[in-house]
Amino acid sequence: MLMLEKYIEDLANNKEIYFKVKVIPGAGESVFLSKMGDGTIKIAIAAPPEKGQANQELINFLAVELGVRKYQVKIVSGLGQRLKLIKISR
Repeated sequence: MLMLEKYIEDLANNKEIYFKVKVIPGAGESVFLSKMGDGTIKIAIAAPPEKGQANQELINFLAVELGVRKYQVKIVSGLGQRLKLIKISR
């Protein structure tokens, strides 16, 4: 996906990368929506925001899209909020 090429390239050159996402839970499917003015990536997530389901789906979705394993994707901050800081490590 075009939006993630920069992050995939950054990850190839660094041990870890960080970026912000804004999650829209409860969508029909998990998809990238847009990149906001400050660089935050807006993502629709096909899981409800209850009992960590949306967070788990976000981790699964990012792992697949970035070509990494789920344990390499961490939500550093924002577990209970829509705005999250994500860390991907090699």
